[in-house]
Amino acid sequence: MTKDHISTNRDVWQKDAENWVAPGERLWASDPRWGIWGSPEADLKLLPEDMTGKDAIELGCGTGYVSAWMARLGARVTGIDVTAAQLDTARRLAQVHGADITFLEGDAEATGLPDESFDFAISEYGAAIWCRPEVWLREAWRLLRPGGRLVFLGNHPLSIICTPMNGAPCEPVLHRRYRDMWGADWTDVEIDPSGVTFNLTITDWFALFRKIGFAVVDYKELYAPEPVKGSQDFVPAEWAKNYPNEQVWWLAKPM
Repeated sequence: MTKDHISTNRDVWQKDAENWVAPGERLWASDPRWGIWGSPEADLKLLPEDMTGKDAIELGCGTGYVSAWMARLGARVTGIDVTAAQLDTARRLAQVHGADITFLEGDAEATGLPDESFDFAISEYGAAIWCRPEVWLREAWRLLRPGGRLVFLGNHPLSIICTPMNGAPCEPVLHRRYRDMWGADWTDVEIDPSGVTFNLTITDWFALFRKIGFAVVDYKELYAPEPVKGSQDFVPAEWAKNYPNEQVWWLAKPM
């Protein structure tokens, strides 16, 4: 993959930012719900129950609703994103909700923030899929204090290899090779052209965590809930009831 993914993805999100204003408003006003199926925090527990006095960062924050959830739990929160239009929405909603959150325009692969500045880092469909794993994970490691935690949620590898090459919805057919996968370039597909996303095989995720120094605390594969019908983000619910379309990693930086 040789394309400049940072500028490509920035352009994609800048053009699409208006379509995320309403979801951002809804999620700022809600309790934490995760992923495309809105899985409740009570089930997944991505956030610590009490973040009072903790320094937290959201990597690839978009409209900033995850940052808002952490601020409500007592954290001092920084959100960083490459997309100015998304950050405009985040800052406006922070004012509306009276949230004291620092939003920065910048690259989650190279934040420029000081070493060991945070106790907790999180990414939900931000850096987790739009940044190179070997780069943004090293940056997260650098930003975390010893004993700090990183949680990230994004696409499951199966959701990529089961998506047709033209970008049509997932189906129970393998369209890409799994071995040595790096992600997918969606910029030139026939259906809903978008940016460049990244993913790895499960083995390669573990190898990368080990190389950087992260300890794996937990891992979950997420399916569509049984009552759900239709599709979300080109993922048919009936497919996602049988195959995981999302994954969550809980990592720790040892003391």
